[in-house]
Amino acid sequence: MNSFETLKSKLHNKSAKICIVGLGYVGLPLAVEFAKKGYFVYGYDTDKNRIDKLHNGEHFIVDVDPKDVLSLIKNKKFHPDTDDKILKDSDVIIIAVPTPLRKVKFPDVSYVVSASRTVKKNMRKGQLIILESTSYTTTTREVTLPILKESGLKEELDFFLAFSPERVNPGDKKFPVVKIPKAIGGLSEKSSELAYLVYSQIMETVFKVSSPEVAETSKLLENTFRLVNIALINEFAILCHKLGISIWEVIECAKTKPFGFMPFYPGPGIGGHCIPCDPVFLSWKAKKLGYKTKMIDLALEMNRYMPHYVVERVQETLEENKKTIVNANILILGVTYKKDVKDLRESPALEIIEYLQHAKAKVNFSDPYIPYIKLNDINLKGTELNKANLKKFDCVLLITDHSDVDYKMVQKNAKLIFDTRNVYKAKFANIVKL
Repeated sequence: MNSFETLKSKLHNKSAKICIVGLGYVGLPLAVEFAKKGYFVYGYDTDKNRIDKLHNGEHFIVDVDPKDVLSLIKNKKFHPDTDDKILKDSDVIIIAVPTPLRKVKFPDVSYVVSASRTVKKNMRKGQLIILESTSYTTTTREVTLPILKESGLKEELDFFLAFSPERVNPGDKKFPVVKIPKAIGGLSEKSSELAYLVYSQIMETVFKVSSPEVAETSKLLENTFRLVNIALINEFAILCHKLGISIWEVIECAKTKPFGFMPFYPGPGIGGHCIPCDPVFLSWKAKKLGYKTKMIDLALEMNRYMPHYVVERVQETLEENKKTIVNANILILGVTYKKDVKDLRESPALEIIEYLQHAKAKVNFSDPYIPYIKLNDINLKGTELNKANLKKFDCVLLITDHSDVDYKMVQKNAKLIFDTRNVYKAKFANIVKL
């Protein structure tokens, strides 16, 4: 049999070995699901501390139970390692490494390049490589493919290459990874067919598109859609404040229309990797083609303004209560970018803390998921959320609405609360909303 038929047969009889490169929020859930379905799965990561945590049963990914990981390791269905030689023994290699933005807001594909080179070093005939890392359109064809071709092997004949955008939503119980439809686009029809077969083993729905570029751009569209709508509702929030009406009540009213409206909600800024970063990939690629994405760029600008706007509102609220922001004791309640998730990536809370410190406020924070913050100019230890501590602060700035917080106790003991998440539906004298 040729390489295509051989790999196809191994996928059907589950003798194919799968390697996930990058064991973070995207990679680890995939590794666990493939192993649960009976495949032997390698996990490759350059972070030894992360590999040690997996072997020791420590919890670090919200959607993965460490007991499941330990059980799979013990039963020899999952083997996490820092040795890249495991890639030689793998039939399917899925690259799920970070693609951050550089400080100058250019896409940083250095992790993709590094992972692709590691794969190339360990390539052999008959392997399927799938890139899942979100990046700009043409990354699969123009970054990963040329590196893999340096091995002397030919795509579609000796190896197969496809792109499948990650769609994980950390902490989402309704839509775990297996219930989120998977899109795939191969460089060749054979690559698409193999990638489709791979993901069909664990996903309820797999959708094939005509090329990696379509799959890459679909991911960017998904998050640009959210970026633009969040920017719009943030602008509405500012406008409603100036009009003296509640944006939250306006949204509830608009939601009563059964068609033509989808509710989005304002907030202190956008965080995580997807919404703040992914549209920039598209904007950057467009500029390379001589086109300016006006709406995307404006939406990015609007959302980046929100942390500054929140601090302005806090300052305004303190002054209305005969306080100044200078030397004001302010407690940031919730600092992760998303509720019920232990993740600080691009969290607007960090920028808000820096703005407040620059304004000479005395800042502390409390978050059930984060014990301390040591990042850039921020070096803070979390404050215990109790009645005595709450009474010490001039203002509680509610940034992230974690479920495991006694908000009733906070309301009863805080002098002033600035609520950016509409946690408090009822009106209270000591609460001001975004």
